[in-house]
Amino acid sequence: MSGRPKIGITMRLEIETRRFYLGRDYSEAIVSAGGDAVHIGLIPDKEYIESTLNGLDGILLPGSDTDVDPHFYGEEPHRNLKRVVPEKDETDRMVINAAEKLHLPILAICYGMQALNVARGGSLVQDIDSQIVDPVKHEQGIPLARGSHTITYSPNWLLSDAADDISRSSAVRVNSHHHQAVGRVGGSLEAVAFAADGVIESIQDTRGGRMVLGVQWHPELSWADDRLSRTIFERFVANCAETRGQRASGPA
Repeated sequence: MSGRPKIGITMRLEIETRRFYLGRDYSEAIVSAGGDAVHIGLIPDKEYIESTLNGLDGILLPGSDTDVDPHFYGEEPHRNLKRVVPEKDETDRMVINAAEKLHLPILAICYGMQALNVARGGSLVQDIDSQIVDPVKHEQGIPLARGSHTITYSPNWLLSDAADDISRSSAVRVNSHHHQAVGRVGGSLEAVAFAADGVIESIQDTRGGRMVLGVQWHPELSWADDRLSRTIFERFVANCAETRGQRASGPA
């Protein structure tokens, strides 16, 4: 098996028009880093999901303008909960579970990180402004790619060496477009980066062998001009290429 790694990206659903859609930035970032982007429709059918993922080398869980249904982590909806799309929740959960069985690398961005955490048994802060004491601004608005607040990170973060090259203070600036955040961290995950108000900005798998990384900001908006954002996609695609190579060298 040769060629560029194929990376599945789950889409969004516009309820009013019944259209699947996805911003171009995710696919462009994957292609620029050397991968092929494959869109996964929000069809929560086990056979479809398993068949699709069997031909992939990694999964990107993108952001979404919706919230994860709090039912999945045992809470009632907060008054500031935004739109919930069942097809999004169900498909992403099925993709996460199938990726786990296939040992596929996962890059989870914003909503995608929250969905990954919930799928692993974690919870969410349903509304930062009303549930976090003295929060920083996490919904920055336009311009979308601007680094708007600082994050600090642990030495064992998968991106710590790249971040150290940018800043010697164990702190870097990221963009911010979310009103929810990771609460209780899910199984086999650890929190490794934080905003000044304590909001978790990155999680990663505690087990070795593959890259499973969640970031709360949007590197797909800034990969062309920001070194850390570009490194995220380069390392993820490289890990997916390793997965593809391992399958090629395995038993026939």
